[in-house]
Amino acid sequence: MSFDVVIVGGGLAGLSLACALRDTRLRIALVEGRMPTPVAGWDARVYAITPANADFLQQIGVWKHLDAERISPIYAMEIHGDGGAQLDFSAYESGMSELGWILESSLMAVELWENVKRQSNLGLFCPAVPSAIEMSEKAVVLTLTDGQKLATKLLIGADGRDSWVRETAGLKSIDTPYGEMGMVANFECERPHRGIARQWFRDDGVLAWLPLAGNRISMVWSTPDADAAELMAEPEEVLCFRVANAGANILGKLKQISQAAAFPLRLMRVPSTVAPRLALIGDAAHGIHPLSGHGINLGFQDARVLAGLLTANPEWLDIGSERLLRRYQRARREETVLMQYTTHTLRRLFRERLPGLKPLRNVGMNVTNAVPVLKNMLVRYAVGAF
Repeated sequence: MSFDVVIVGGGLAGLSLACALRDTRLRIALVEGRMPTPVAGWDARVYAITPANADFLQQIGVWKHLDAERISPIYAMEIHGDGGAQLDFSAYESGMSELGWILESSLMAVELWENVKRQSNLGLFCPAVPSAIEMSEKAVVLTLTDGQKLATKLLIGADGRDSWVRETAGLKSIDTPYGEMGMVANFECERPHRGIARQWFRDDGVLAWLPLAGNRISMVWSTPDADAAELMAEPEEVLCFRVANAGANILGKLKQISQAAAFPLRLMRVPSTVAPRLALIGDAAHGIHPLSGHGINLGFQDARVLAGLLTANPEWLDIGSERLLRRYQRARREETVLMQYTTHTLRRLFRERLPGLKPLRNVGMNVTNAVPVLKNMLVRYAVGAF
């Protein structure tokens, strides 16, 4: 079978790219091991979606179909240092209606999947697992474990941090383990969160409370492996007490409404995200610390930029040419490197125990908080409002 584009990986980035190519002349194949399914109750894996990416999801026909009762707007952010400092961001003060929205991963995945199922220019191979890649000057042939062969002008690796496509194609990744776990769980709150996202830089890591629809929050606690193991072993009532106490009991008592989960954290850099007839997007192309909440935002922008280049490419020009794919890599490098550098530096800044550093970093937060113009510039850049 022959296609113009074959996407390996039906996660959020891969699915959004497929949707973004819906109204093009391109013939697309999507290869995925299993279809996404709704989560019972509330999904503990959530994302903070920026306005720029909400616009992208609107453009590809997904946003309007999402259940509005499961979406929580972010009206403000509070960032607390480890020495009493605080940095506040407000949508109102920045001239925006919202700073972003909190959405469950499964909510977006299921809707994206429903979209691609109805897509006339797409062939869906699921369940399917790739087994071999054969590269040539004019095409790539992807062999599946069931023996099917998919020939394509362009192969997209959207298959996550441990990307089989990246490794098989020989694209190097540089991993820096943090020795930390990201622990996630959802809670009902005694007091209303009022659409405020909160984050604490603590001696034992970074704690984030993200507002969910209703009087609920999603917690992400990035903490050393040993601390994460201890938290995961706690009885539910003890975990609720510890999470509430770590957040200064701002929202009162908490009640756990989803099972806790934890995953290892690492910085992952991929020096080259393209090769002749091959490109990487999403977590296959980069990995950052979750303290910024920007992981999937980078993936959606990968999909948006690549789809734009492929759509604008004249029919007589090869979509798998290295020249075109280098344009994609250049277009995405600045934002990706900036987010990786910023999150990595912030994480190191608040983990270092050098004498005098703690008061210095907290003074820096307070000074920034006292300069509205600087704060507004930071928040507008973070949400993609420039």
